Amino acid sequence: MTAEQTTATWLDPAAIAATLAEAGREDKGRIREILAKAALLGGLDATDVAVLSQVRDPDLVAELFHTAERAKTEIYGQRIVLFAPLYFSNICTNECVYCAFRRSNRDLVRKILTLEEIAAEAAALIDQGHKRVLLIGGEAFPKDGFRYILDAISTIYGVKRERGEIRRINVNLAPLSTDEFRLLKGAGIGTYQLFQETYDRELYGRVHVDGRKADFDWRATAIDRAMNAGIDDVGLGVLFGLGDWRFEMLALMQHISHLEDVFGVGCHTISVPRMEPAVGSEMASHPPHPVSDDDFKKIVAVLRLAVPYTGLIMSTRETAEMRRATFALGVSQISGGSRTNPGGYATPEDEDAAQFERGDHRDLDAVVRDIAEGGRIPSFCTACYRMGRTGHDFMDLARPGLIREMCGPNGLSSFAEYLLDYGSEETRAAGDRAIDAEIASMEPRIRRYSETMVAKVRAGKRDVFR
Repeated sequence: MTAEQTTATWLDPAAIAATLAEAGREDKGRIREILAKAALLGGLDATDVAVLSQVRDPDLVAELFHTAERAKTEIYGQRIVLFAPLYFSNICTNECVYCAFRRSNRDLVRKILTLEEIAAEAAALIDQGHKRVLLIGGEAFPKDGFRYILDAISTIYGVKRERGEIRRINVNLAPLSTDEFRLLKGAGIGTYQLFQETYDRELYGRVHVDGRKADFDWRATAIDRAMNAGIDDVGLGVLFGLGDWRFEMLALMQHISHLEDVFGVGCHTISVPRMEPAVGSEMASHPPHPVSDDDFKKIVAVLRLAVPYTGLIMSTRETAEMRRATFALGVSQISGGSRTNPGGYATPEDEDAAQFERGDHRDLDAVVRDIAEGGRIPSFCTACYRMGRTGHDFMDLARPGLIREMCGPNGLSSFAEYLLDYGSEETRAAGDRAIDAEIASMEPRIRRYSETMVAKVRAGKRDVFR
């Protein structure tokens, strides 16, 4: 076990500033050398990221995007993993000026779900076709404290419907103690997510004015405590729009490098939320450092090349058009049919209870059909978590390209299951075409696995994976 990390000593703003300054003006030769390096799928260092983040020339941007698409396809194929957030509460003890959930916001209808209501939410999500959820909420627990979260996880796993169940729960929770993280690991979670929001200490202090979240280091060292507790799949992220996105990207790289140095493996996922309007927050509607659509696409592409084997997550903050555009740039996971207010699936409520305004209001069936019509494979697979392919074991398979031998067939079988049990007629037709095309493109050995597994699903077997 590694020593307990209590201060984010790995964060070096001066080094970031120097790296950005050194990147200088556009140098086509240098940029193309970095893109050639990125195409080898070995990742990029901070200097490489700084150089690519400053690309402006349209031809070079096109080359950046093309390289990111090739990298994403090489590692993940055409799969897009789907999940849904399940908000247990919008009650929070923190005072974060950009968030609708902040303690002083009187414009928000407050609610914390009972375990019975959580079960109803899980049932509603299962009936949509979801197999994977992200448990999330305001940074406050009811009178039972942290035990409430453990009971909520047990409750969700315990919901069984005629056509399925939730097979994996990921969580996005306030920083915990190491002992609490051990309990979370024992509850059977998949990935633990925590976003620093901004790595700029001065800015962090200005936007997190009260509550436990105001402690920058308690939050920045939470992933260390989680990994010390045995949680080897962790997710990072920043809230793009708070600080300068170039600084945030390099700070994120420092965080990842720290995890790799200490634990031998970095983050399993990176989320790329961009600030969206939120009830009762002027800042949310007018971000301090707004990120344009063009720069946002660049963020996705550069991250894909910098940490090629890391999953990139796009939420429903973004529009359907933006989400669709980023599939080719590196995004590998998205939420579908999401609600960001507690109780929003079983008993839809007013958006005044939501954390932020959604950009994509489509239901899951429409999202799945759109992905399939674009020639990609919506995946509901949870096999890696249940087979123990996490942390080092996942990376040992991912880096030589072996993970595709599992993920390709598993994605197809889970998609076939969704189509048969939940898909509309139009979505089934689009999905069957996408499955047939994907199988036809596979090399013979993986094609045989895929054909066999999809045939089992179509014959009535469920939860087919390898």
